[in-house]
Formats: sequence, structure tokens, C-alpha cells
Amino acid sequence: ELLIWVGGPEVSYEVDSFLACNPQIDGVMIGEGEQTFLELMEYYIGKMGALEDINGIAYRNQQEIFFTKPRMPMDISEIPFPYDDIDMLEHKIIYYETSRGCPFSCSYCLSSIEKGVRLRKMDLVKQELQMFLDYKVPQVKFIDRTFNCNHVHATEIWKYLLEHDNGVTNFHFEISADLLNEEELELMSQMRVGLIQLEIGVQSTNSRTIQAIHRKMNLEKLTKAVAKVKQLGNIHQHLDLIAGLPYEDYQSFRNSFNEVYAMEPEQLQLGFLKVLKGSKMHREYEAHGMKYRDYAPYEVLVTKWLPFEDVLRLKRVENMVEVYYNSGQFVHSLRYLMHHVSSPFDFYEQLGDYYEEKQIIGFVHARIARYNILLEFVEKTLPECAEPLRELLVYDLYLRENMKTRPPFGVDLEPFKELYYQFFKTAEQKNKDGEENVLHGYQGYQARQMVRMTHVEPFTYNIEELQKSGCAIKEDSHVLFDYKKRHPLTMEATTTVISVSGL
Repeated sequence: ELLIWVGGPEVSYEVDSFLACNPQIDGVMIGEGEQTFLELMEYYIGKMGALEDINGIAYRNQQEIFFTKPRMPMDISEIPFPYDDIDMLEHKIIYYETSRGCPFSCSYCLSSIEKGVRLRKMDLVKQELQMFLDYKVPQVKFIDRTFNCNHVHATEIWKYLLEHDNGVTNFHFEISADLLNEEELELMSQMRVGLIQLEIGVQSTNSRTIQAIHRKMNLEKLTKAVAKVKQLGNIHQHLDLIAGLPYEDYQSFRNSFNEVYAMEPEQLQLGFLKVLKGSKMHREYEAHGMKYRDYAPYEVLVTKWLPFEDVLRLKRVENMVEVYYNSGQFVHSLRYLMHHVSSPFDFYEQLGDYYEEKQIIGFVHARIARYNILLEFVEKTLPECAEPLRELLVYDLYLRENMKTRPPFGVDLEPFKELYYQFFKTAEQKNKDGEENVLHGYQGYQARQMVRMTHVEPFTYNIEELQKSGCAIKEDSHVLFDYKKRHPLTMEATTTVISVSGL
């Protein structure tokens, strides 16, 4: 006797075949569902007279399927604020929407089906943003498809966040970087480090591919905008690529990857085309020789230009990029290695092949194990880089964490312990005397406490030069890692080269 209704993009674009194959389903809510669902509930509790009066549904009428009039796009300002119990969302990521639709027509995206953009009223948006700020929600992710397609709407929201920043909440926006103008960049330059982060879809740098997917993008403008935002030093940038698009073969994707990698985003997402029902790509997939999974998320498996074997190879590259680049745990080691490889893509490809050869791909490895595997790979493929890499791996490890267990590739610290302790004793005395020193923020702490709260590491190479030029210049130094002072964007400890008496 149970009534079963379904909705969403999974069923909205193939209603007849879906209902024919699933006789237990009573009806489908087609397209935008908030108002439709409300009216459907009102019908079942007797507040509405007939199903045929509800727009945007299909239902069984004896042996036939009956379609009502299409549901017109609604005023999204009428959608109730979904977070009534916001005090229950402490430490949660919240998704938030201020617009629907997209002015662009990318063939793989469902947002391109609706022409034009609908905006939520600004006074309502500000009121809701203030709630997130008041409750100090850690992160709010805007799900607006191209947030900055309306300049006035975007700048008003960014101005509000700048003026009402609570020092805690981070706001995530999906934008088109080539649309950024000087006013928006000026606003960003004034923002607290970490107030906002940007997700930027590049998808491909192959001009024929971009044309084939009906995407409007000025790659030159995008590259310049990404560089300007990076120069500000206060905003995390997340750049996206899509493998499996038309006219993008393995070599073309390699080129796209290398060009985007050169932009040095904080994260580079290597995604795979999803052939979504209702999208233009879904109507064209056979013409592109595509085969894709017949269940969510409908990832492409084969195209005219990309055989299945190449998709598998790219999957390995994706895995290596996630583990080594996007984790942010190997930043300085990777900068050094990039000076000694043919290209970034080739490096991640060969590293993935090494994982495959060792039959360790697909396993969840402990953090220190990932460091060891990278070192073993370099010892095999770039043996001349192994010794400098050991020091950079140690450097990367201690930047993120005051390791209690010494890494196996680190030098023995025993010869330095007494000298390092004397350094902390001197800092303790200087703090008592009110003298300026690198541990000035540790007033009231004893030397043995500062030893536990910080870390000092000896190096034999110039760490900065290793990353800048890839040159292994011998230069003894001692670096203090201060975990009380972390970079708010990268969360890396502050480092200072210190003078240790007696060395």
C-alpha cells in the first residue's frame, strides 16, 4: 500500500522508460522539486483537489502514464532557509545556494540546461550569511555554478564577508577566473588569509576540446587571473581538469595537465567526465564513441580518443596527484623534484607505474610510508636526487607535524641534543630578561617545555635553493620549526634558520 514518488536528475529526463521499467513507482517529480514536493504533500493530506493540478509531475493513471503541465522555474528567494537547527551544525561544512542556472552552455553540465541565472534576494542572503558568521561555522560551500557570472551579486557578497569577517569561517566559491575584474581582485587583496577559497574549472587547455564542449573560456585571461590571486598569498585556489572530453587524447591531456600544474594551484583535481542524463553530452556520447558506467556517477570509460587502457593510466595519475600533491604534505620535496623530471605529468605517471609494479596501489598507506615510497622511487629513477630529497622529506614532515617518532631517513639527532638544549636555555633567559629572540612568544616557558613544543633540525643543503633552482648546494644550517605560529592557509609551521652556539 506504500506510495512511492521519486525525483531529481536521475529520473527527470527519462520519465517514460523509468516508469515502464519500475512498475512499483507511483510517480515522478520532474525538474526543480521544492514547490512540487510541497504541493504533492498537500494533495495527500487533502489540501489540494487533484494530481493533475500539480505542475511538473508524471504519474500512473491505470495503465497509462499521465504528464501534467511543466513546472516553471521558481523564485529561489521563496525557498525556506534549510538550517533552522544551525546550532547543531558546529564543526560541519554547510552547503549554501544564492543562485540557480548558468549563463554558459557547457555540454557536460546540467546547469547549462536552464538559460539565464536566478538570484536569491540580497537582503535575504546577507541575513543568512550573518547566521553562519554568528555561529562561526567552519566552512560554507556556495553551490552556485558560476558564482561571479553576475559581477554586482558577487562583489556585494564578497564585500559583506570582508566587512563582517569573524576570523574563523571560510567560504568556498566556484568561479570563472577569466571573468575576474580589477574591482574583485582589489576586494580579495583586502581579505583575511583563508576567508575565501576559489574553485576554478579549467577542464582542458585544448582549444578544439573547449569548442566542442561549448565552453566559453579565455585561457590567457584565466592564467593571468590565477597568477594575480596567487600573488596575493591569502586565497586557496583549487583548479579542475576533466579527462575524457572530446578531442582530448592521452597526449593532449598530458599537455593540459602540465599547463595547469604550472599555475601552481593549492589543489589540482583530475576528474573524469560524467555523462549525465539530460546533458547535451548525453545526447552526443555515441557520436564521440563514448562508453560510460550505467550507474552513478556515470564516469566515462572509453572515447574515440581515449581507450580504456589510457583511462586506467590516468586513474593512476589521479591517485598519485591526490596522495602527493593535493595532500599538501610534499610541497617542498615536489618543487625540488620538478626541476629534474621531463614534466610534472610524466613524474606522476611514472610514480603511479611504480606503485602498480610494487602492487601497492589502492592501499591506504600510513603517512610515513608514503614518504618512504617516494624516496625509494627516486632512489631507483633519479638516484642523484636521493640525498637532497631525504632532507626535503624531513623538512616537509616537520613543517606539518612535530613528529614524536624519528623518520628512518632522518639524520641522528643525538650529537646535536645538548647544543640544541643550550639554545633553548638561552631563549628562556632572554624571555625572562625581556630581550627579543626567535622564541619571544614563549615567555613563561622553561627550556624543556620549548623543546617539546618546537623542533630544531640540522640540514646540510640550502633548502631554499633546492626548491628554487633544483641545485644541491652544500650549506650547513639549523632550522627551528615553530608550531605556535602556523601559516593560516597552508598550516605549515613558521621556520627560522638559527645560530647554535658551538657549531
